[in-house]
Amino acid sequence: MAGVEVSSENDSRMGCLVEDLDTPTLLLDRAASDRNLARMAEFFRERPAKLRPHFKNHKCVRLARRQLALGAVGMTCAKLGEAEVLVEHGIQDVLIANQVVGSAKTARLARLALRARVGVAVDHWDQVNAISRAAEASGSTVRVLVEVDIGMGRCGVAAGAPALELARRILELPGVEFAGLQAFEGHLVNVLDRAERTERSRAAMQLALDTRDLLETEGIPVGCISGCSSATYDSTGILPGVDEIQAGSYATMDRQYHRLVPEFEIALSVLVRVISRPAADKAVLDVGVKGAGSEFGVPEIRGYPEVEIPFFLAEEHAVIRNVPDWRIGQVLQLIPSHSCTTCNLYRELVVHEEGRVVDIWPIEAAGRLA
Repeated sequence: MAGVEVSSENDSRMGCLVEDLDTPTLLLDRAASDRNLARMAEFFRERPAKLRPHFKNHKCVRLARRQLALGAVGMTCAKLGEAEVLVEHGIQDVLIANQVVGSAKTARLARLALRARVGVAVDHWDQVNAISRAAEASGSTVRVLVEVDIGMGRCGVAAGAPALELARRILELPGVEFAGLQAFEGHLVNVLDRAERTERSRAAMQLALDTRDLLETEGIPVGCISGCSSATYDSTGILPGVDEIQAGSYATMDRQYHRLVPEFEIALSVLVRVISRPAADKAVLDVGVKGAGSEFGVPEIRGYPEVEIPFFLAEEHAVIRNVPDWRIGQVLQLIPSHSCTTCNLYRELVVHEEGRVVDIWPIEAAGRLA
């Protein structure tokens, strides 16, 4: 039944040592993740902007609830299917930070808006018109945020007059409510130098802030600007006029984001096993790109910074060089370069503390690509 959570109390893995688990298994260090959640929540507790964490990072309802319990105002999603999962589990405020297109999807969106407070990003009149027709047919109201392209070159209308014109037209339609602007400085979040990342991301976000000023000068209230990331939470996230922070990766972290914001701990790993030792300096692990996201480069092995992973393109294998005296069957923890795509590959998080399994959390939205 939708929304019903299955208890893990009777799972035979409960209480066992992490090293005794089968591999590959997706692990979450609960204490480390909780510290990350608390750190980010505390940062924004007394600030004007509020957290709307990105569900696409972990896709796990229990983690989302932990974020909401610490003060998040709602959740951000990448896909309509993710939003449906959240609403099925009782979460009542979701923003789809993406364009929803196609008659089947707009009908689903309109129906979902009957059950929860639902927002969606738009950047074209055709999208808004279709959503309006679907919402009017279902008797719902969908909140729409005009997405402003502030440099990423992906979706988004140009800042300034084009955004103003789209907002004006939205106000004329039934079934939709103009709720504000979305702006994401995603083209800058991987700039390693923090000072440079701060300067460039603030300059980019200023385009959205200037657009807000233009709309409000023209008599159009802008309810919020929603955007930012785990890598820019303390730069663009503190700018006056930015209202919601769509940070996601901080909940789990990965190799790349830890390089960007090392104050957050790596809580996510994949338990793997050595399955072959074809040479004295080489080992092969039982996971490849089907088990760990690698968009930001190769993963690393926890506790072994000196080893190299020169080949991580195979589906089910990772080849390791410069290995110590690992035996066949030895278990290790692999740290993915990208946590978001890694979580999407699994159906559960095995949660551990002090080396033992303490819970098992379903990843309810894994594979929800539509």
